[in-house]
Amino acid sequence: MRPPYLLLDVDGVLIPFPDEHGSTPTTHARHDVVPAGRSADNPVTVWLDPAHGRLLMNVIRAGLVTPVWCTSWRQDAATLIGPLLGLPPLPHVDLPRPQITTSHPNGYLWKRDHVDAWLADAPAVWIDDNFTRLDHAWAAERAARGTATLLVQPDPHLGLQPEHLTEVTTWASQLTAAHAA
Repeated sequence: MRPPYLLLDVDGVLIPFPDEHGSTPTTHARHDVVPAGRSADNPVTVWLDPAHGRLLMNVIRAGLVTPVWCTSWRQDAATLIGPLLGLPPLPHVDLPRPQITTSHPNGYLWKRDHVDAWLADAPAVWIDDNFTRLDHAWAAERAARGTATLLVQPDPHLGLQPEHLTEVTTWASQLTAAHAA
């Protein structure tokens, strides 16, 4: 069995949103990056926790999942965010650039239809801060059809926590053990 995909978002997961006081967690360090289409004199400031790289690498090295960026950062996640965390180049889901004013134009996360088509019947664990109840229902329906699917939803002001990756590892280990039996 091929390991399930680990779909990894950036904003609200690796880059937490400021809280009501404009603060980010003290564990995060400031970086200025220049995404594709921007000039060096107009960088984007991001706050990243250096521990995330080590934690994610532990999951990757375990070989239980196949990591893939699933973010509006697209290829910039692999070229800008990943290297700051010490991650190897990872592929990304080629998401479109929709003209939307909400993350949930149809009541669910705008990425979901694209992810569903990209995954086909592959098992996946998806870490994103922006799921709705309709996304959780979609994951439950996939799982009920026999396609293992887990959604992990960090608090967007705290971002990814060690217990989220413990949940990923436990789920993937159980999935592997079930297929080996």
